[in-house]
Amino acid sequence: MVEETAVLLTREGLERLKAELKELRTVRRAEVAAAIREAQELGPDQQDGQYEDAKNQQAFLEGRISEIERMLERAVVIDEEAAHKSKEVRVGSTVTLKTKDGKSRKFQLVGPAEANPSEGRISHESPVGRALLGKKRGEKVVVRAPGGDTEMTITTVS
Repeated sequence: MVEETAVLLTREGLERLKAELKELRTVRRAEVAAAIREAQELGPDQQDGQYEDAKNQQAFLEGRISEIERMLERAVVIDEEAAHKSKEVRVGSTVTLKTKDGKSRKFQLVGPAEANPSEGRISHESPVGRALLGKKRGEKVVVRAPGGDTEMTITTVS
């Protein structure tokens, strides 16, 4: 049996997952069940496509519910306060980087379940996240990515 690893979450991320699970179990399950009933009430000519679609929605919904339940069972809340006080980058830290061309980028290192680069949250398992872990303000990091290596300097860690 494969050992399941901890799912690192911020307190906010944990609450978001719990809210999503509640929404899926209550509202979305009822909506999908209604769509299945509606499709079954249609004549056989119209039933097949709608029924198949509703059953696919149900399968996706139940899969997502199971996925969230497994994440919550293994959830470990990141100590963001300790990360913000730390001088070195760790999961939960917010880091500002300066690229060679002088541009600044700000990220918070989070677990993969919460990663959303467009919102400035990157996984500690990503190439950038791995390069940053354990580093301190003023250090240069080289991020090895499929598109090539990128050098950046850490300007703040909070």
